[in-house]
Amino acid sequence: MTIDAGDAWEITDDHLDLALRVARQHLQPTALVPATAIDPRAWTKLENHQHTRSFKVRGALTKIASLARAERDAGVVTASAGNHGLGVALAGKVMDVRVQVFVPSGVPAVKRDGIAALGAEVVVSEAPGYDAVEREAIARSEQSGATFVSAYDDPFVAAGNGGTLGLEILEAMPTLSAIVAPVGGGGLMAGLVAARRRSGRSDVRLIGVNTAASPGMLRSFEEDRAIEELPPAETVAEGLEGGVRESTFRIARDAGVEMHAVDEDAIRDAMQFAERVLGQRIEGSAAVGIALARTTEIVSTAGGPVAIILTGGNR
Repeated sequence: MTIDAGDAWEITDDHLDLALRVARQHLQPTALVPATAIDPRAWTKLENHQHTRSFKVRGALTKIASLARAERDAGVVTASAGNHGLGVALAGKVMDVRVQVFVPSGVPAVKRDGIAALGAEVVVSEAPGYDAVEREAIARSEQSGATFVSAYDDPFVAAGNGGTLGLEILEAMPTLSAIVAPVGGGGLMAGLVAARRRSGRSDVRLIGVNTAASPGMLRSFEEDRAIEELPPAETVAEGLEGGVRESTFRIARDAGVEMHAVDEDAIRDAMQFAERVLGQRIEGSAAVGIALARTTEIVSTAGGPVAIILTGGNR
């Protein structure tokens, strides 16, 4: 099933069922470990140890698995700040689908080279900012007949990323109080909302974290409308740069997601803390949850265990 950019969508049980089948076939659950150096209540979900060193492979595999044979034969095109591109490249390799990935010129070399090493074609765009790069990729898909695979604006991608990840956390932690997750385009959070609904755990708080340099979801909450594009931003959390879409905004808003933002100094400090104290090498986009926990009382006042998702380790 192809989702056109801009189409409204919800995550259904069918999306989650496929995502769970794909995850069981291709992936192992990542570790969920105590992080008492942050707070006695804190735990970290180590998606930086996932295949491609990022959670994004979950949604990419689910989306490619959902395509009809004719769609697979036509290939796929995507836009990525790096980790989604790595996931789609791996999914294409596993399922024998041709992949073309548009990336911003400032994408870290470890991500760009990793995408190419998995057999995908990498197109380095000179467009300023992620949102403009995504428009280029959509235009290419329309010209070529390939399926555009969004990094976040798709129920299969969101079910794979946040749905499977959230269910792993919720099943492992019956007394969980909250999940803290990075938010860029909002697909991870939309999937976490679906996982919470599926598990019947409406008491678990969902806490999203933007980078202050590009706070797409936070601004959308403040203005009660989807901010679909933001000016290009210089940030160490390049994976979170850009706007959101109507579906991800609406799902997060209606589910009562709590949104926060952290600045560049807090993110860099969190990256250093994670490596030096927790023994986890993570990228800036993955560090925003630790940054929030270290600069606020969000964990210490939660009343129970809090899972902080470390989404990736490619830097």
